Amino acid sequence: MDLSKDYWENRYKESNIGWDLGEISPPLKNYFDQLTNKNLKILVPGGGNSYEAEYLHDKGFKNVYVVDLSVTALQNIKNRVPSFPSSHLIQDDFFYIDMRFDLIIEQTFFCAIHPDLRRAYATKVFEILHQNGKAVGLLFNVPLNDTKPPFGGCKNEYLEYFKPYFDIKVMEDAKNSIPPRQGKELFFIMQKKNKTTIN
Repeated sequence: MDLSKDYWENRYKESNIGWDLGEISPPLKNYFDQLTNKNLKILVPGGGNSYEAEYLHDKGFKNVYVVDLSVTALQNIKNRVPSFPSSHLIQDDFFYIDMRFDLIIEQTFFCAIHPDLRRAYATKVFEILHQNGKAVGLLFNVPLNDTKPPFGGCKNEYLEYFKPYFDIKVMEDAKNSIPPRQGKELFFIMQKKNKTTIN
């Protein structure tokens, strides 16, 4: 299974990106509209064309970062939003990021990485969040592919990965998914646990 930088770069070059909504996901838009602290340092990992980052930037959040393996995906953001800081568009592997954030946004990245990396994802998100930081986003709540992304899963599986590191504030069926994904997505809000409370 090839999930290398070249694989993702070619998908974007060929516009073979069926997961891309072409706009911000409604559940995340609703969440962002409730945020008041424009100084939050926010990361969208595996952000791709990242309409979420664009929306936040346009609302005045100036500490928004996107990391992706694909140069083309990051350039697409810059082309759409010339005022987006180039230094906040990071061409790298999420697992190599060495920065700290207040908020991490999950939108179709978790389902794109190999399922064997899901535990490592949970620990990496914990590691790069500030104390009391949050991870917020969407996860597919259906079985999908076994041999290529997107990879699906279920709530019980996800809780197994995240509960050791996070207080699960919300993990429930998304109420306002786009029609093709209705009933297939979980919306979650998780807060980083204090290290002393980790089992």
